[in-house]
Amino acid sequence: MQLQIAWRNIWRNPRRTLIILAAVIIGAWTMLFFGALSRGMAESMLDNSINTLTGHIQIQKTGYRDDPVVENRIDDPAPLRALLEKVLPPDAKWAFRIEVNGVASNARNSDGVAIVGIAPDREPGLSFYGQSIVAGRPLGMDDAHGMVVGKGLLDSMDTKPGRKIVLMTQGADKDTQSRAFKIRGVYRAELEATEKRYVFITLSAARTLLGVQDAVTAACVRLPDRNRVEPVAEALRAELPAGLTVLTWEDMLPLLTGYLSMFDSFMFLWYLVVFTAMGFGIVNTMLMAVLERTREFGLLKALGMRPALIVRGVLAECLILLLVGLAAGNLLGLASIHALSGGIDLSFMAQGSEYFGMGHIIIPKLAARDALTANAVILALGLLVCLYPALKAGRITPVEAMAQT
Repeated sequence: MQLQIAWRNIWRNPRRTLIILAAVIIGAWTMLFFGALSRGMAESMLDNSINTLTGHIQIQKTGYRDDPVVENRIDDPAPLRALLEKVLPPDAKWAFRIEVNGVASNARNSDGVAIVGIAPDREPGLSFYGQSIVAGRPLGMDDAHGMVVGKGLLDSMDTKPGRKIVLMTQGADKDTQSRAFKIRGVYRAELEATEKRYVFITLSAARTLLGVQDAVTAACVRLPDRNRVEPVAEALRAELPAGLTVLTWEDMLPLLTGYLSMFDSFMFLWYLVVFTAMGFGIVNTMLMAVLERTREFGLLKALGMRPALIVRGVLAECLILLLVGLAAGNLLGLASIHALSGGIDLSFMAQGSEYFGMGHIIIPKLAARDALTANAVILALGLLVCLYPALKAGRITPVEAMAQT
């Protein structure tokens, strides 16, 4: 009955009611849409980092992360292979790699690069390699003289597929080793810096270049579910051969991990800022409505209505306005997110997005907890700010009402 009366009361002045609803709708839409956009940016940064050869887990020789040189290699990877095949779930992807720093040069230019020796048949699904070849062809398993380079490096060295590039690095004997490789294919990556940094050759070619037998520098693992990283890492640590270490993506990407750990706090602060702007509008409009009805509240008090019932009535009106505004704001936010489900192209600000490690396409992602938090903040704080005009209505006396002309 009280809700029915409250519903009728809020439509006694439709213009004022629509102003409050507009404030709540815009606030809810802003929280949902920009929250989804921010989470999409964070997910893009994480996906790019994991996809760029980091993976979810890496197993390296202790010290390789701090000093990635050929001396810090795993000479006998056979026990590690047996452990990975035993511990990893069947749907996990993994591969051995050799990665060392070096120099790529041709007759015109030279650039510092990371030389990555890979098993080409194991990389699809593990890293961006395999799905990103845009010219030429991928490496074959036994290709001893082929290489795949990024479009950015190809342009900076003013060369093209079919031509040769000389790779130079320090070998296992500590002497400088160099070898010419023919460009078989060209890849594109989300970030131009990735295209300029990584050149791919086969694992056997990398071993020949460095002068090592069966050695690798890391095993990279990618799991189907990011939430399973820690249990799998613990299982690997329990039986890990001596001298090796297990690193999760959180260990390898400390800056990104710190940002993601603070992301929920940033979102909550963002919600509070939006609500503060919205809350002033709600409380001012509700206070105006209460003051306009001073004689009505005074009459109710003179007829014997308790102040608590008047307070409850005003709060019921606020609750209805908040629920209607939230429903409309959520629908508007979901419609906006659906309309942009194909992604927002940030190519026009590519340099800025690369600085933060984001891809060129950002897809808004709405997390259930973000939507629940936004709605809870608006509902709880909305009722809290409405408490002031409600209490003011409950304190109006018949004498004050009679004094109002």
